[in-house]
Amino acid sequence: MARPDPIPAYEDNYIWLLRDGPATLVVDPGDAAPVIARLGKTRPTAILITHHHWDHIDGVPELHARWPDVPIFAPDDPRIPIATQRVSDGDVVEIGPWRFEAIAVPGHTQTQVAYSGEGLVFCGDSMFSLGCGRLFEGTPAQMLDSLDRLAALPGDTLLCCTHEYTAANARFALAVEPGNTALEQRAAQVASLRANNAATLPSTIDSERACNPFLRVDSPEILQSLAKHLGHPPEGRVEAFAALRSWKDGFR
Repeated sequence: MARPDPIPAYEDNYIWLLRDGPATLVVDPGDAAPVIARLGKTRPTAILITHHHWDHIDGVPELHARWPDVPIFAPDDPRIPIATQRVSDGDVVEIGPWRFEAIAVPGHTQTQVAYSGEGLVFCGDSMFSLGCGRLFEGTPAQMLDSLDRLAALPGDTLLCCTHEYTAANARFALAVEPGNTALEQRAAQVASLRANNAATLPSTIDSERACNPFLRVDSPEILQSLAKHLGHPPEGRVEAFAALRSWKDGFR
């Protein structure tokens, strides 16, 4: 399995690059310059877009002008103006040697999709390592369902999200589940990687199941932390998730 390569962009974005022989896939190119610099004379085989936010699509016009025949796959959203094929939940995207299934993951935005296949998932801003995206357009119930879908992928699936938020997410996760040994180990690993200016991604679904509080809203320790934070026990998984997300929004 080819290992995806995160290309740094802006302050903390990653644009994902996947290569297999002559086939080259670019995911969420918010900036064209680092993509062109990394590819050199190589022509990409295709571009995947997960959602409409500027830091995921602003490089597309320049890349499209440079390589007008390269297919661009994107959700069916008019806020993504350049796409050659629109995708929705369950659609299959075949690119060179790769085959991906589009998974609808609303919450961060209403039309966001993840691309799952080949032992990895490009999930945009729906899930982060040790965290999840803010709810700009969707509801807590939608986001929880989206995260449940991602968490159901095989445990060795590589999680390719698009921001280097892991260290900050680790601080919050430790605050809400301080007794989680796997989380403590992941936080130490993250601190070591960032001290050497190395990426903390990709993660794995197994690691996120063990450490990511937003996948662990049924954890007794997290529920106890939420009850203390709220002043009462949350009623059900959706309220627990909503309280956790709200807590994270204001966490410093």
